[in-house]
Amino acid sequence: MFTAAVGSAPGLSFIPLLFVADGSFNHTLITPFVNLHVSSTCCRKSPLKRSSCIVKVSVSGGAKTEGVGQTEGVREDSPATDDAIRQSRRSADWKAARTYKESGFIYRGRIEGFNGGGLLVQFYSLLGFLPYPQLSPSHSCREPHKNIQEIAKGLVGSRIAVKVIQASEENRKLIFSEKEAIWEKYSQQVKVGNVFEARLGSVEDYGAFVHLRFPDGFYHLTGLVHVSEVSWDLVQDVRDILSEGDEIKVKVIQIDREKSRVTLSIKQLEDDPLLETLDKVISQDNHIGSDNLSTSDDLNIEPLPGLDIILKELLQEDGITDVRISRQGFEKRVVSQDLQLWLSNAPAMGKQFTLLARAGRQVQEIHLTTTLDQEGIKKALQRVLERVP
Repeated sequence: MFTAAVGSAPGLSFIPLLFVADGSFNHTLITPFVNLHVSSTCCRKSPLKRSSCIVKVSVSGGAKTEGVGQTEGVREDSPATDDAIRQSRRSADWKAARTYKESGFIYRGRIEGFNGGGLLVQFYSLLGFLPYPQLSPSHSCREPHKNIQEIAKGLVGSRIAVKVIQASEENRKLIFSEKEAIWEKYSQQVKVGNVFEARLGSVEDYGAFVHLRFPDGFYHLTGLVHVSEVSWDLVQDVRDILSEGDEIKVKVIQIDREKSRVTLSIKQLEDDPLLETLDKVISQDNHIGSDNLSTSDDLNIEPLPGLDIILKELLQEDGITDVRISRQGFEKRVVSQDLQLWLSNAPAMGKQFTLLARAGRQVQEIHLTTTLDQEGIKKALQRVLERVP
């Protein structure tokens, strides 16, 4: 037994719109409308001059539900669309929106319009909002000559796959993300170590956002190249090296599937100068006949100018127990007259890391004994270099 709002119109029998036991409206339509037994009625006239009643009905024989949340069957010219019914329908749709958010289901909605901040997307009887930053990069990359307003205008009337990321009936906020929906579809195709053709998006102080091109030719996902992953050289301003719209190659170095994030690198597609050890400039047998340099007696090595102060300061850092120069070479070419100190990315031998100090033609290999990892050593070096004039 249900309570229903009943409307009649010429050529149409009546349409039951059911209220569930807790009093909320469930706009599931019952079809075909057979064996509906009316137990009591209370009728009134609607503004449309069609009779409408609230009745008690029981349903039997061949009833078929069309699905919760579907509004296509409700006749807008029916008295069932009075304020109370509309409010009940909206309440049910808000519940559906919360269900989509909690479950992570993808919804395909029709784009009804746009404004300065994003697209307006129909969600059953509700109108939700898709902010421009939550659009897939494929739209702007496909039509790079158009601004976001022109792209939005071209999308009106089409359907779009989105996820509900906010559903607050109290605050009347229904927010969608196409990026989240696209992530679910394409992220499994991305693995650490993959190399992608890509297009640069916005460039910020902390790095650059990069759109990844997939085999279908579209740019579906966006990742971040942190400023530290732009170049092996020191980068003061990312904008000195990268510009929006540039076509580049990037390497995937990290994926956070819970946060839907991809971390990328440009520099790791090039040879890492920090992977060098002195073995690359001094032959293994230490013969002077090397094409690049000659060697000197390890026992008589004098630290490069300014290096002795740096080494003493390193010993003051927590976690560093020993610092010593092991070998020295002389290159035929001049790398730089300034003192350069590099930390090798070569695997540590026990607790020992390798540093390279270079100035002019001289190259000195330094062994650093420490309990720190590479990141800890880099931070210690940075602190020391800030203290040393």
